Amino acid sequence: MQQFPLWLFILSFAVYTALMFFVSWLTSRKMGGNSFFSGDRKAPWFMVAYGMIGTSISGVTFVSVPGNVMAQNFYYMPLVLGFVGGYIVIAKILLPLYYKMNLTSIYTYLGDRFGMKTYKTGSSVFMISRLLGAAVRVYVVTLVLYAFIPKAAGWEAHSFADIALFALVTLIFMIILYFYTFKGGVKTIIWTDVLQTTFMLLAVFLTIYFICKQMGWSFSDMVGSVAGAENSSIPGTKFYSMFDWNWANGTNAVKQIIAGVFMTVAMTGVDQGMIQKSLACKNINAAQKNMYTTSIIIVVANFFFLLLGALLCLYLQELGGMAAIGAQKTDEIFPIIASQNLGLVVGIFFLIGLISASYPSAGNALTALTTSFCVDFAHFTTRTDLSDSQKFVYKNKIHAIFAALFVIIIVALYVLSNDAVVNLVYKLASYTYGPLLGMFFFGIFTKLKVKDGASPYIAVAAPVLCLIINKVCMSLFGFDLGFTLLIVNALLTVIGLYLFRKKN
Repeated sequence: MQQFPLWLFILSFAVYTALMFFVSWLTSRKMGGNSFFSGDRKAPWFMVAYGMIGTSISGVTFVSVPGNVMAQNFYYMPLVLGFVGGYIVIAKILLPLYYKMNLTSIYTYLGDRFGMKTYKTGSSVFMISRLLGAAVRVYVVTLVLYAFIPKAAGWEAHSFADIALFALVTLIFMIILYFYTFKGGVKTIIWTDVLQTTFMLLAVFLTIYFICKQMGWSFSDMVGSVAGAENSSIPGTKFYSMFDWNWANGTNAVKQIIAGVFMTVAMTGVDQGMIQKSLACKNINAAQKNMYTTSIIIVVANFFFLLLGALLCLYLQELGGMAAIGAQKTDEIFPIIASQNLGLVVGIFFLIGLISASYPSAGNALTALTTSFCVDFAHFTTRTDLSDSQKFVYKNKIHAIFAALFVIIIVALYVLSNDAVVNLVYKLASYTYGPLLGMFFFGIFTKLKVKDGASPYIAVAAPVLCLIINKVCMSLFGFDLGFTLLIVNALLTVIGLYLFRKKN
C-alpha cells in the first residue's frame, strides 16, 4: 500500500475525530440518571434507522465485501435479502415485547420468563460474543490503519518496536472510543452513527465515481460493463450472478436467505447493542418504522458495496491483476487501489470511510457491554443505595475496563498473527448467538418453564454440538451448513431447554 504523508494521515484522523467529539458534546449535554442506557427515549426513528447502517456494516464488511466479489460474485446478496425478513420479525414480535415490558436491558426478559440463572447466562453469552466479535472487527480495521503509518526502512514485522507501535495505535483508537461514548452513551452513538454512515457511503460513492472516470465510463457504460463482464475467478459466471443453486455450497441461495433472516434476529433482535438504539425511540410505532426503514436502506447500501466490488475487479484487470498491485488477498484490493491508484482525495476518504465503518460497531459494542453489565449485574435501574454521581463513576470504571479488554485482545491477535486464530475467535463469537436466539424463541413461542440451573450448561453444550455436527456433515457428505449453523445452534438450544423443562 502506498504510504501517505504522516502529517496528512494525522490531520485527516484528527479533524474527523474532532468532528465526532463535537457531536458527542452536543448530544451529551444535560444528561443524567439512566440516560446513558436509554437515550431519554427521544431518538428520531429515521436517524436511528440511517445510523444503524453504519453499525451493521462494520470495518470488516467495508474492506471484505467489495474484494469478495472476485471470489463469490454477488452471492452475498441473498443473505442481505434475508435480512429484510429478519427485520420484519423483530418489528412484529420482539419490539412489542420489549416495549410492553419497558426494558432497558433486553436480557431482563429471560429473568422474568425463566429465572435468574437464565438471565445471567443470556447476558454473559452476549458479553462474550460482543467482546470477541467486536475485537476481531477492530483488529482488522486497526491493521489497515496501521499500514497507513510510515515505517523506517528495514522495519521488521512483529519485532518489539513493531508490536509496541501497533499497541499504541490500538490504544489511541480505544481511548477515542472511550471518551466519545463514556458520557452520552446510546444517544451519542445514535448521532455519531449518522455522521459515520454518511462518510462511509461517501467513500464508496467517490471510489465508484473515480473508477468510472479513469475508465472513461458514463453511468450507462458502467452498468453495461458490469452486466457483460465475466468473472475470471469463477469461469462462466457474471458479476451480476446473485444466486448459487448448488445445495452443497455454503453460499447456496436458499440457505443464504433463510440464514439472513435468523442472523438478523440473532445479531440485531437479541443483541443489546443493536436493539438498544431502537429502544431509544419514543414509542413502539417509531421503533417499528426504524426497523422497516433500516431493512430497505441496508439492501441498497450492500448492493452498492457489491457494485463497487465488481468495478474494482474490472479495474484490477486493466491494471494487470492482483500481482500488479501487490495484493495477496482479496481483502487487500479495495485498500490498495483506493490509496494507491485513485488519487489523494479517494485515499483520504477511504481512510475516513474505514474509520467511519469501524467506529459505530466498536463504539456500539463498548456502550452495549457497559449497559449490559451495569443493568444486568450491577442492577443500576433498580438500586436506590447509589446516587447518580456514584453510578456515573462506577459506570465509567466499567466502561474503561471493557475498553482495556478490547486493547488486550486486539494486541494478542496481532502478536499471534495467525489467520486461523482470528477466524477461530470470530467463529466463537458467532456461535454464541445461537443460544441467545434459542432462549428468546423458546420463551416467546412456548409457555413451558425450564429448570433454571440447566441454562448455563445448555448455552455451552449447544455450540459444541453444533460444531461437531458441521464437522461430521463436511467429512461424510461434503455438506457445509454455512450460515445456517446459527439455526442449528438455536434449535439445539430449544431442544435442550425442552428436555430440562419443569414437568408440572
